[in-house]
Amino acid sequence: MGEKGGVDESKRSTLRRFAALGAASPLTRLAGDGSTEDRSSDSNVRDAILGYLATTPGAHFSKLRDDLKLGTGETQHHLRRLEDRGAVESIRDGDYRRFFPAGRFSAFEKRALGYLRRGTARGMVLALLRDPEASGADLAGTLGVSRSTVSKYAAELESVGLLSREDGYALERPEALLVLIVRYADSFGPDAVEFADEAAEYVSYDG
Repeated sequence: MGEKGGVDESKRSTLRRFAALGAASPLTRLAGDGSTEDRSSDSNVRDAILGYLATTPGAHFSKLRDDLKLGTGETQHHLRRLEDRGAVESIRDGDYRRFFPAGRFSAFEKRALGYLRRGTARGMVLALLRDPEASGADLAGTLGVSRSTVSKYAAELESVGLLSREDGYALERPEALLVLIVRYADSFGPDAVEFADEAAEYVSYDG
């Protein structure tokens, strides 16, 4: 009994924290229909989902569900309502479905956020932002993976328009990738936070 009460309180605390962010979103009016029933716990959950996606755009279904301590059916229900009302949008990304606040990101940014949530792909992007001349061997050594793994992810990144392999490895729109990493560093992991702390070193200024 006590353990269940602790789980419930942890869930309520998590939802309250993200709901406070979601309540400030301009999409909040789309989260509910305005009825007394809808502005109850269901609406709080939807506000929490909006708040979560504002800080963790591109999260896939299982991560969103687990981080917010929701059930599978509960998560499906609320995401469906939010998508139906135009507050949330999603894309298919391989085996995942990734979710975003509606109307906030371009197609390129959505693809980028999806790959930045993959550890090896993110590591490659970070390494190339630090050293645009890095070779496949350099990337393999930096990340501690095989050359074949680097080649596999490089092919995927090229297929979605994030990387060119015409002359070595060159990131497409590196400035946009840098901005996404710095803005959402906390949601990616310690490697992105470390990069964000030193990001000024990789920004060039004209004049």
